[in-house]
Amino acid sequence: MAANPEYINKPEINFTLDGENMSGYQGETILQIAKRHGKEIPYLCYTESLRPDGNCRVCVVEIDGERVLAPSCCRTPTEGMKIQAQSERAIKSQKMVLELLKSDMPEQGKSPYKLDSELDLWAEKLNVGVPRFKSRTQPVADLSHPAIAVNLDACIQCTRCVRACRESQMNDVIGYANRGAHSEIVFDIADPMGASSCVGCGECVQACPTGALMPANNVGLQVPDKTVDSTCPYCGVGCLIKYHIKDNKILYTEGRDGFTNHLRLCVKGRYGFNYIDNPLRLTKPLIRRVGVAKTTTLLDPKDLDSVFREASWEEALDFAANGLKKIRDEKGKKALAGLGSAKGSNEEAYLFQKLVRTGFGSNNVDHCTRLCHASSVVALLECIGSGAVSNPVADVAKAEVIIIIGSNPTVNHPVGATFMKNAAAKGAKIILIDPIRTDIAKYASHVLQFRPDTDVALLNSLMYVILEEGLQNDEYIAKYTEGFEAMRGHLKHYSPDYVAPICGIDANTIREVSRLYATSKASMIFWGMGISQHIHGTDNARCLIALALMTGQIGRPGTGLHPLRGQNNVQGASDVGLIPMVYPDYEPVDNPAYQAKYEKLWGVKLDSKRGLTTVEMIHAILHHEVFGMFVEGENPAMSDPNQNHVREAFAALEHLVIQDIFLTETAGFADVILPASTFYEKTGTFSNTDRRVQIGRQAVNPPGEAKQDLWIIQEVANRLGCNWNYSGPEDVFNEMRQAMTSIAGMTWERLEREDSLTYPLENVGDPGQPIIFTDGFPTPSGRGKFVPAEYIHADELPDDDYPLVFITGRQLEHWHTGSMTRHSVTLDAIEPDPVVNLNPEDLSNLGVAAGELITIESRRGKITAYARSDNAMQKGNVFMAFCYNEANANLLTNDALDPSAKIPEFKFCAVRASAGGMLARRIS
Repeated sequence: MAANPEYINKPEINFTLDGENMSGYQGETILQIAKRHGKEIPYLCYTESLRPDGNCRVCVVEIDGERVLAPSCCRTPTEGMKIQAQSERAIKSQKMVLELLKSDMPEQGKSPYKLDSELDLWAEKLNVGVPRFKSRTQPVADLSHPAIAVNLDACIQCTRCVRACRESQMNDVIGYANRGAHSEIVFDIADPMGASSCVGCGECVQACPTGALMPANNVGLQVPDKTVDSTCPYCGVGCLIKYHIKDNKILYTEGRDGFTNHLRLCVKGRYGFNYIDNPLRLTKPLIRRVGVAKTTTLLDPKDLDSVFREASWEEALDFAANGLKKIRDEKGKKALAGLGSAKGSNEEAYLFQKLVRTGFGSNNVDHCTRLCHASSVVALLECIGSGAVSNPVADVAKAEVIIIIGSNPTVNHPVGATFMKNAAAKGAKIILIDPIRTDIAKYASHVLQFRPDTDVALLNSLMYVILEEGLQNDEYIAKYTEGFEAMRGHLKHYSPDYVAPICGIDANTIREVSRLYATSKASMIFWGMGISQHIHGTDNARCLIALALMTGQIGRPGTGLHPLRGQNNVQGASDVGLIPMVYPDYEPVDNPAYQAKYEKLWGVKLDSKRGLTTVEMIHAILHHEVFGMFVEGENPAMSDPNQNHVREAFAALEHLVIQDIFLTETAGFADVILPASTFYEKTGTFSNTDRRVQIGRQAVNPPGEAKQDLWIIQEVANRLGCNWNYSGPEDVFNEMRQAMTSIAGMTWERLEREDSLTYPLENVGDPGQPIIFTDGFPTPSGRGKFVPAEYIHADELPDDDYPLVFITGRQLEHWHTGSMTRHSVTLDAIEPDPVVNLNPEDLSNLGVAAGELITIESRRGKITAYARSDNAMQKGNVFMAFCYNEANANLLTNDALDPSAKIPEFKFCAVRASAGGMLARRIS
């Protein structure tokens, strides 16, 4: 066990433990030092990831000259101190505590819920036998939560779960109630766990030493065949995870201690893995039956056999490739397009974009970044020459001010949100800027709940105040930026008094927030898709970048710009060129020098014209310009805006190849379906939101005849004449290093050894750069560029016919289009039905009670879902997650595009609402 880095470089303390000389660092506890030196002292209420509490007294030691025994978990030694953990008095006390705790266990024996109970471990080590004391009255089991079993008859009230919930995750659900023999662990106000405000992060389960809190279904009583160190397949935080495997099934997971998560997980990472065992998994190649026409109606898996027939891999691959080849050869290279996946590995994304560029012959390749952060990347490239985040999420610990704008981190990046909450608890000021008063508002010093669509006006006004009061960093501006005077002139029209009635935020609040951000020693900005998914999304991001440049709040610890990445590998998929206008490392396809570079590396002639984006592909199909597509792991028939339009397009395709794990909504339009592997069934690298490249290791084997994605992509490519021969992900990664300067210094061996490395890492042995832009920017001039942004309105505004504003997003329990999480029995049990969030007054005006059906309609479609009363919503606004095919939010959304980034305006369209309606049948 290594010393905690926070203690290193502090003075050494020398003392003796059981007569042996010991040394530790100032601030380390006796128990920490003993563990580091391989000396055993029993403990139960202590665990390394939580604040020491000293309440169980199992770890007591005897200190020379002191009357009472001291808990070693929260006592620090002093120079020359003499300590005994093995003295007769200390051992008697340790054993007595263990015997008392064991007396309250079920049948006063071993834990019936957890094989590796820490209480049982220490009782055996100290030879504590059958207790001599009477047991307490045992509480009944609480099995009300789909993911977590609560058996408080095994609880020793060590409060690890309380500290894990309150201090690590800061959810404050678990408490310690009553006194004496009546004391107990409670959830909220003694609610059943399933009815409480628990978010299912499982931090309490990981902390519990006895099995009183465990994953449901008694998995803790099974002995794993193996454990696999890997990462999480969901959001961009990229948590490190240990998977426990038995008989080719994942039993349960634990968070690992790494830079990204420090043991923490969320409900999806902890319990969302069992979708891989769903009986609806695709396990054999499928080909559409002759004569079965495509319609715009979604295909129910129950009707799969009537539309598709099983085929061998050889037949299916030949059919897939021949259909693509026929269109390419007869209708031209640009008659094909490909959509890759941000959920797959870097190696898969690299090969997929290479297949489209070399096998199809055009740059018509894209993925979900077009629907997420395209506008952020465009603005970042334009203004500072790089689409990368400047500082890691964990840098919030060094920030004094944290702006969170257009992001709901407790839902979309739950573990990242814990670090933000921890920072607030230690004194950092969170400024939440969002149309919805999200949960992180509880920890914010300022909440600016502005009117949707007024972001640019508000951000310009913040900058106006900075200039008006002379709070800009003139030295930084002069040294590292250009275009400032044009920005100064532009901002003259955005005084807080002018902007306040536009955005609905008091002018004095705008001034106060401006001062806080500009004058703090370190201010950091996080943003999400509430910023990017507008026709002015690029303008929104330009304003945030200008705010950082103007104040010099970039290039140092605790500062910078961080667009929070949505999917687990949306950063990496973009980095490796899975977008239509750039090669890997964001090198433009229309630059002759880069074109020549890749022609040499790949050995083929490349197209010099930018390709089609996701939404442009849909238009091109309907305009008879694109006739065939290869879609790997994406679900545009759920994720794209204006779904009726999208489904019409997919029904019109001559040849659609789908590579996926389930019969997704998009797969129902396929001509051939290739059954692929889940994250847990393959090995590869994934790049998280911090620019950390991490190893995801195969934990289990794919079911049936399903194949790993890398193999499928290569087989299709070779049938298109590519002649590839990669032996596995390491081979592909080594080619990526040749293509990408940013990772040229990374080696597969080092990634295997260290789990994660941060780019830029250009030379072998470099440490990587968690913080970038420390001395200028990778632009031609070396300077960041101010780009003024005028306030404009959304494409479609509310009116008398459609008076409400519709906003889409994600929810905690489900992921993206739900293709994984809604096939997880655990996650689906927690949140099974589509809901629409409205302000209570709006519901009252509509005559709708919470839990009743409500119909929402736009100019493009209508849906019916259950109404949820939500005080976080402003009047006139409606919010819905887009993961429910029976009430697909994207049937309503607008496909108007940001002119720079070609991203659709998911976050704003006009709708109307009415009571009642009929809920469509779920397709799953």
